[in-house]
Amino acid sequence: MGLTMRTKREITKEIAPRYQKSREREKTKILDEFVGLTGYTRCYASWLLRNCGRKIVMKGKGGRRIIFVGEIRKRKRKRKRVYDEEVLKPLKRIWYIMDFPCGKRLRPSLKWIVPKLEQHGELRISKEVREKLLKISSATIDRLLRSEKRKMELKPKAKTKPGTLLKHQIPVRTFSDWDDKRPGFVEIDLVSHDGGNVRGDFIQTLDVTDVATGWTETEAVRNRAQVWVFEALKKIQKRLPFELLGIDSDNDTVFINAHLLRYCERNNLTFTRTRVYRKNDNCYVEQKNWTVVRRAVGYLRYDTEEELKTLNELYKWLRLYTNFFQPMMKLLEKRRVGSKVRKKYDEPRTPYQRVLESQWVNKENKEKLKSQYDKLNPVELKRKQELKRGCNKREYSLNSHINSYMRQ
Repeated sequence: MGLTMRTKREITKEIAPRYQKSREREKTKILDEFVGLTGYTRCYASWLLRNCGRKIVMKGKGGRRIIFVGEIRKRKRKRKRVYDEEVLKPLKRIWYIMDFPCGKRLRPSLKWIVPKLEQHGELRISKEVREKLLKISSATIDRLLRSEKRKMELKPKAKTKPGTLLKHQIPVRTFSDWDDKRPGFVEIDLVSHDGGNVRGDFIQTLDVTDVATGWTETEAVRNRAQVWVFEALKKIQKRLPFELLGIDSDNDTVFINAHLLRYCERNNLTFTRTRVYRKNDNCYVEQKNWTVVRRAVGYLRYDTEEELKTLNELYKWLRLYTNFFQPMMKLLEKRRVGSKVRKKYDEPRTPYQRVLESQWVNKENKEKLKSQYDKLNPVELKRKQELKRGCNKREYSLNSHINSYMRQ
């Protein structure tokens, strides 16, 4: 069995000083011994023994470079860390408060979330740390938070039952058709809280997501009965900061019914549906099923009146937290280059910011949103959510994390 490279380097460092001090005849004997041990060619072996411990200038295609012959490991650069523990502590705190976004979503949000937290006394940092936080790159954020990110992963279960009633009266709309820049065209879906047991009645969450702005509203209902879902939809319509113009649903019988169709016709609402078994047609609301509903309440079974009330109280705070403080990126362009698909996204912005930028939302509604935003404290919203859902052992206990940082 041959020697390892590390062993060969150790032998070279041991023999080289003796070789360099010896006479010609002794060098020949040492060289023979060295070649026999290492298996190097005679030419390379003599060069290695002559130059071991010296700096050599090597010339190649990339230009000149200096190497240190015989060194076992590279010397680490002794450079002071720019983003040290003083920066990491507030960065972790902001990351917890913002619900664990990736670096690309978190970096642009720092310019407005840092002043917001300072305004409410939730963040106290020096001027130097503040400047570093506002300059930090998304790649550096991901690197600093790498050890914190391997925590949560759960797989959802679909409970949608395809319906046949009135399908021919409701036109099909696919993902590629959703190019509306005007707020008001929403996708809707139901999220089941059965805990893996589909027997009996259990609570459902109606999830409504605006395509243009990403504004998301949720309402818990007793079961899948059309009357409760329809009632929840009307409640959500009143809460939207813009006029409801159109509804897009999957082929579930809860939505594909004459009651909802008549309502849409009376109120001049566009009513469309997705293709059967094509979830990507309803992708805007499908992703919110996980990022908003599942991350907040998990996969347990909820079926009592008390749990229904608690869920809706939780959603009251969750809608403010999600729409005012959760940045999202929208896909602008997707093109294939050879075997790779290149995707281009816009600057991460919250649904609130996208509503303010829209020319279709009136000034009165925008002023109401601005006034509401000024009064909101994201940390307080997070605490209220934690109090409602309790500290699940499978999740982070944000109270302990946030309070530990507040005491520092």
